[in-house]
Parts: sequence; C-alpha cells; structure tokens
Amino acid sequence: MARLVVVMGVAGCGKSSVAEALAARLRGTFLDGDAFHTPENIAKMSAGIPLDDEDRWPWLDRIAAEMQTRKGVLVTACSALRRIYRDRLRSGAGEPVFFAHLDGSRALIAARMAKRDGHFMPGSLLDSQIATLERLGPDEAGVTVDISGDLAQVTGAICTALEAA
Repeated sequence: MARLVVVMGVAGCGKSSVAEALAARLRGTFLDGDAFHTPENIAKMSAGIPLDDEDRWPWLDRIAAEMQTRKGVLVTACSALRRIYRDRLRSGAGEPVFFAHLDGSRALIAARMAKRDGHFMPGSLLDSQIATLERLGPDEAGVTVDISGDLAQVTGAICTALEAA
C-alpha cells in the first residue's frame, strides 16, 4: 500500500473531509494543502481570481517538501488539478504517490460550496477549477471516486483501491 496519498479534485468536492477521515482510517497523518498557501494566494482566490501556475509552483513545492519529511502514512488534501502538478508533487516527495480523485457533478459540488462557511475559495471559481482539471492518466497510480456517496462509502472506495494497488 502507498505511504503517500493525495486526495485531489476541484474546490468543494470534499478533499479535506475525505483526507482527514481516510488518514484516521489508515492510522496516518492528515495534511491540509490549503495550510501551505501564501497570504497572497488566499487573497487572490478570496477576490475570485484563479491562481496561475506561477502561484501554484511554490505552493506545490512546499507541500511536496512536507510530504518528504513526514514519516508513516500521510494523507494530503490538495487539488492537484493538472498532471504537471501531480508530477511536481511526486518528484518533490521523492517516492510514489497514490492519488484519489474525488469526482462529482458540477451541480453537487456547487451546492456543497454554497453551504460551507468561512472558506476562502468562492463558488465563482468552480468553473475555472473544472476547466483546469485533468483527470488521472492510465499510467498514474490512483483511483477516481464518485462523491455522491457518504463519507464512509468514499473512504471505503479509496481503501479498496489502495489495497489493490
């Protein structure tokens, strides 16, 4: 089973909730990728401005460096929307990373985003996230999981895929 797991997907798909529950289930550590954003990135997103690659590279590098230094099972919540971002995380971590892509309809994700309080990512950025998303390639270690189920179903599907990998 992979030691490093990244729960990925667009804003509002449940990355943090799923990653935290998965870490508990695997007796690992949860790492929230949002905690590695600079104040400038948070301000930009809060203003409804999508991040560009130049904003993301240092953020991804900080996450990958943290992944490399942690011991034991580590489950990280990180959008990792594009292949090159996932490649950057894999390279920086220095070991294999298993990606769990949380996938759902735009309507479901938008409804979830509308219900959450206190998050810097506004619903207005959902379409830019969807446009940026590159699904996992057949050569990438990972699984795509439908988020329409409950938390136990989603984490169970990821665990099943991890055991099979």
